[in-house]
Amino acid sequence: MLTAVIQYFETIDPVWAALYATLFTWLVTALGAAFVFLFRSMNKTLLDGMLGFTGGVMVAASIWSLLIPAINMSDGEGFVKVVPAVTGFLVGAGFLYGIDRILPHVHVNFKQVEGVKTPWQRTTLMILAITLHNIPEGLAVGVLFGGVAAGIPEASIGGAVALAVGIGLQNFPEGIAVAMPLRRMGMSRNKSFFYGQASALVEPVAGVLGALAVATFTPILPYALAFAAGAMIFVVVEEVIPEAQQNQNSDMATLGFIGGFIVMMTLDVVLG
Repeated sequence: MLTAVIQYFETIDPVWAALYATLFTWLVTALGAAFVFLFRSMNKTLLDGMLGFTGGVMVAASIWSLLIPAINMSDGEGFVKVVPAVTGFLVGAGFLYGIDRILPHVHVNFKQVEGVKTPWQRTTLMILAITLHNIPEGLAVGVLFGGVAAGIPEASIGGAVALAVGIGLQNFPEGIAVAMPLRRMGMSRNKSFFYGQASALVEPVAGVLGALAVATFTPILPYALAFAAGAMIFVVVEEVIPEAQQNQNSDMATLGFIGGFIVMMTLDVVLG
């Protein structure tokens, strides 16, 4: 099936492909959020393992799908060759750090409000946190498709599809992680689902913008790939791993991380 998808994407404009791919990642988030129609809560051990899986996918994607291609397509040798990747990585992590410090939000555990002080409700702050989390994911998929549009040899449809599939897989527990706490707080199933899936609507926007930017300004591709990697690694270290470890389910979270890493690495090598 994935082979058929890749063949289809090879026949359409890569920017449209970026839109379709990120709509897929949003859809998987919506499927996760739809669990509120079946359950009121989720087993915490299982959820921590799924969050660990999310972290593993994001780290592997940052390395194989983003940083390695960014280095390979950079000119020069030695230190010069790695400068675009290092620069983009630092700017991406710094950008997320800056937003994290400014934008008011709260993580799934509801224990601490971060960012500037605000009268907004904690449900709104949690949705903002997951939405912030999803921006680099959509951007990562988009810039890879943008590289295809620009004709960069290191950017392939297969690699972009592999990344979209990996991001989609790890979006499933994200949808659950947003919708379930809202449901436990007394919000209706419909509203919990709505806000759960809405947190990923930013991915198609970021994906299309990333694809258009890279396709228009080809030299920024290695910087853009590394930027997305830096942003994703920041999210993993600052949010995903702490969330997965908070309920003393460290073994399950660690096994989930290893599983996610293996899945994403395999997808990228096989399809990319």
